[in-house]
Amino acid sequence: MADSHKLPQNPKPKEWLADDLSQNYIADYKPFNFVDGEGVRNSLYVSGCRFSCPGCYNKIAQNFHYGQPYTADLEDQIITDTAQSYVQGLTLLGGEPFLNTNVCLQLTRRIRKEFGHTKDIWSWSGYTWEELLQDSDDKLALLHEIDILVDGRFMLAQKDLTLQFRGSSNQRIIDVPKSLAAGHVVLWDKLVK
Repeated sequence: MADSHKLPQNPKPKEWLADDLSQNYIADYKPFNFVDGEGVRNSLYVSGCRFSCPGCYNKIAQNFHYGQPYTADLEDQIITDTAQSYVQGLTLLGGEPFLNTNVCLQLTRRIRKEFGHTKDIWSWSGYTWEELLQDSDDKLALLHEIDILVDGRFMLAQKDLTLQFRGSSNQRIIDVPKSLAAGHVVLWDKLVK
């Protein structure tokens, strides 16, 4: 008998939808850090993920009810922090940002309204580029708001701590605007091999 609690590692398109899953909770907010992408960044960790990758570094954030609700006050603080001249941009992590598009779209659209493209937006996702392209409109809308996507599930068997901004060798650092324009994946040109 199959384990009814075990979730598929490879969701079908539109199988996992933010409207069905997200509780608009935030696991953490870390301003002014140097680890979640290039330069000084403000990092928003959303709550909830269904990939349940073995070896996940943020297992507690897989729970959609973990942490605190996303608030207008937090959003205002993120905008204030991002306005600092030394901050390069915002990073979305989790949990799974593409299962929390209500929060992530609201924030990324405000970042674009306030700063245009003078601040960049990075996101990590268990989804691959190819999966996001065939999924729901909200996932595609979020993809269009970000600059850099680190895609793919963390694979414990491919774990490599020497990789730049990745935990396993299957993950890619994708230049989103260039990839959308080209119609295929274009890797970030600052990628250290």
